Amino acid sequence: MRILGACPLDCPDTCSWIVTVDDGKAVKLRGNPDHPYTRGALCVKVNRYLEHTQAADRILYPMRRVGPKGSGRFERITWDEALEEISARLRAIVDEHGGEAIWPYLGTGTLGYLQGCEGVAGRRFWNLLGASKHWLNICSAAGSSGLNRTNGTAAGMDPENFALAKLILLWGTNTLTSGHHLWKFIQDARANGAYVVAIDPIRTRTADQADEYLAIRPGTDAALALGLLNVVLAENAQDEEFLAEHTEGWEEFRQEILGHPVEKVAEITGIPAAAIHSLGTRLARTRPTAIRATHGLQRHAGGGTALRTIATIPGVTGDWRHPGGGVAFSTSGHVHLSVDQRDDLLAKPVRTLVMTKLASQLHDVKCLWVYAANPLGSTPDANAIRRQLAREDLFTVVMEQFPTDTVDYADIVLPATMQTEHYDLHAGYGHMYLLWNEPAVEPPGECLSTTETFRRLAAHMGMTEPSLYDSDLELAEQLLSSGHPSLEGITLDRLRKEGWVRMNYPKPFAPFAEGFPTPSGRLRFPRAGQAYVPSYTARESGRSPYPLALVTPASHTFLNTIFGNNPELRRRAKDPVVLVNRADAAARGLADGQRVRVHNDGGEFLADVEISDRVSAGVVASQKGRWPKLSPGGANPNAVVAERDADMGKGPGYHDNLVEITAV
Repeated sequence: MRILGACPLDCPDTCSWIVTVDDGKAVKLRGNPDHPYTRGALCVKVNRYLEHTQAADRILYPMRRVGPKGSGRFERITWDEALEEISARLRAIVDEHGGEAIWPYLGTGTLGYLQGCEGVAGRRFWNLLGASKHWLNICSAAGSSGLNRTNGTAAGMDPENFALAKLILLWGTNTLTSGHHLWKFIQDARANGAYVVAIDPIRTRTADQADEYLAIRPGTDAALALGLLNVVLAENAQDEEFLAEHTEGWEEFRQEILGHPVEKVAEITGIPAAAIHSLGTRLARTRPTAIRATHGLQRHAGGGTALRTIATIPGVTGDWRHPGGGVAFSTSGHVHLSVDQRDDLLAKPVRTLVMTKLASQLHDVKCLWVYAANPLGSTPDANAIRRQLAREDLFTVVMEQFPTDTVDYADIVLPATMQTEHYDLHAGYGHMYLLWNEPAVEPPGECLSTTETFRRLAAHMGMTEPSLYDSDLELAEQLLSSGHPSLEGITLDRLRKEGWVRMNYPKPFAPFAEGFPTPSGRLRFPRAGQAYVPSYTARESGRSPYPLALVTPASHTFLNTIFGNNPELRRRAKDPVVLVNRADAAARGLADGQRVRVHNDGGEFLADVEISDRVSAGVVASQKGRWPKLSPGGANPNAVVAERDADMGKGPGYHDNLVEITAV
């Protein structure tokens, strides 16, 4: 039997997959060859997903802590015992401290609209309790804010239209590791003569495959965008008609561009002036130009400004009028499901707690409820988080599939289903399709879906609000009921039958050819005197005892911290390494393969040196995604990441850290 489903993971590609079931067991998983974006292929990580669901360390039953917090020692209990203890603790906390002392901490372990961070999971229950709201800012907050300021939305190109481009800029994105399905459309474009440029602080596997690679200094992307536009103006290649009809603030922004000549931008970015001039000339003369700029690009102090400024490029060149031109950051803004947070269930307004401020905002929280998240492996200032989680007055519940570092600090652990075991509705943030996930097998042990867990907890607490007990299929029907034209004709019955449906957008799709979703209908160039004038962040190492800029890119074998315990993927990943330029290694007397401490005032992690020209002098890199307790020294790079906001949206600064490297 073949069951149609969808990959739930935090990746723009959101693949359609097919599960083969034999005698009640999932025996085969493959990408759906009929899906226009998946095209039959899954990634190296998800190819092992069925193996992962059947892993020996899967959490199968509710558990109660019996050892000290952090010890990971638990005893098995029944669901009734777990729900009774949780209910009693929640009632006591609400009575003594108020509902806002509860923090529902939801991550991106699944992007489902039913079970995960995109939609309704638990929100009605928490609103009735009056719990604090949770701001999921960990991924794209800064970049989305910047794009909204320019275009009125973070949505942009249909990535399939990259096949129509003649110049492709892969800006701060490692396509072959994070969202590799786009590469097929890039290959289609190359077959028709397109030129591909990778702009990145690290010469990634994607940069190896590009026609040209520009090694940019971290945090200087906005300056490069202005420098490229300076060349466009010098070539008199701006689209005057598009500027006049579809933009506002052009004359002031033009002066900002003129203030960034190529020579100045070369000093800021570390890219040779000749290379900037060459790419600027190519940009001026090539239509359409497609820019892929994703989440890593905006995880620094100037991240919002970087995306805001990059988004002005197709406004100046007029690329938005051409299918195959523009910027692709996320397609989420094109998704118009009816996600009702049910704030009407709140008795009064409540505060909002910020996901990446867990360490500093947890101090007055009395219950932390973690689901689809592993903050000890993924969130800034990991050492401070660990100290907070060790508090005896903090009641911590973790809904999980595996014994993560965060689970080790839980008071109660609840076993969670995985994607082959529950219903869910998905929309990729890198394509234009809705996907339905039908459960293929029964959950193992006593695992429950997120939605079912909250239904049972609500019943145990005697809650009578009818919407708390809506079934998964009823919730899906509600999500599809927005009435937006993009969803016309897309019913739950159709999705369950077909597995995926393209939303009602034309092919090819030029979203802003006739205007932008701003109040004026025009692209908004930043203006002098506004809060966010285009700028760049250049953190001067001379002002700090830590002279090296640390970048922490995604791993090819882990996805965030998912699969961080998979034995085969851990074997392939080998021990953690830190890429160090030869000049920086020589200055510190470091040898290839040497174990080192990467450290700053926040903490340290251990890694082995890999002397490499993949990073420039002054830049070092080490991949994210490892579980701290499975890493040497018990820490991963988040030990040296501070709680520091980007310029917009309170985005995190994972790629904005200064460190030193010392031999162990």
